[in-house]
Amino acid sequence: MNTSLSLRIPAALLVTLAAGAAGAATLPSFTLNPSAIPGVSSPVFTANNLLVSDYSSITFNGNGTFTDAGYLSISSAQTANSTFTPAGLNSSYGFYIQFSGTGTTPTGDPTTDITKASFSTLSYTIYGYSGTATFDFSGSTATTTAANPVALATGNLISGSAVTIPNGDGTFTPSGSAKLTLSVLPAGTAFFQSPTDFYNLASTAFSNTSSQVETFAGGFLIRQGGGSVNFATAVPEPGTYAMLAAGLGVIGWVARRRKTH
Repeated sequence: MNTSLSLRIPAALLVTLAAGAAGAATLPSFTLNPSAIPGVSSPVFTANNLLVSDYSSITFNGNGTFTDAGYLSISSAQTANSTFTPAGLNSSYGFYIQFSGTGTTPTGDPTTDITKASFSTLSYTIYGYSGTATFDFSGSTATTTAANPVALATGNLISGSAVTIPNGDGTFTPSGSAKLTLSVLPAGTAFFQSPTDFYNLASTAFSNTSSQVETFAGGFLIRQGGGSVNFATAVPEPGTYAMLAAGLGVIGWVARRRKTH
């Protein structure tokens, strides 16, 4: 049975989530402006973590690979380890993440074995919409009723993995995490209000209970799974620092040379 049931937009979750709750206060803060979404007039809010409800479908392809697709509906926000619901969220407006990805899985039975998986690809788009919406499934495909959504940002996989833990009663618990790029689209410039030069990384972490897992022939669904999304700025690699230092050195040399001529 080739089913490493751990694959959600997620990766080292048990650690990430455990540290996430305690470390939310240290995450970078950001300010979002819902009124930038057409038809919405809700106040800006500042947070450093977004809590999401996960609706995803994981399908195993029988050759050691899987596909994962669905929606992450933003349900609330956090700042300094305090959870709050921004004014108007999911009553007069909402925003969500639509994602799809592929990856590799080991051979194993998640109901009896700890299994691990890695993402090979993962892409997503953040959408905003006016009004209310529901998220559900049509068969094994995640769906939403959000009307006229506006694309605010996109991104792709940097790294991601997942794991499943058997519960000893024929059920299992999937969890995971991922790091992704973040590119704000023109329509999202006013929505992602601060910092002005918005972050270019998004990190996600997810954990579920067995009651949120629904198996089907060839895969499983996650209905209303718990997770979080936060943002940061990529730190240049050591090689980038070296290139920057070399560039500054050349600039300094040119400046000194000009002074002596």
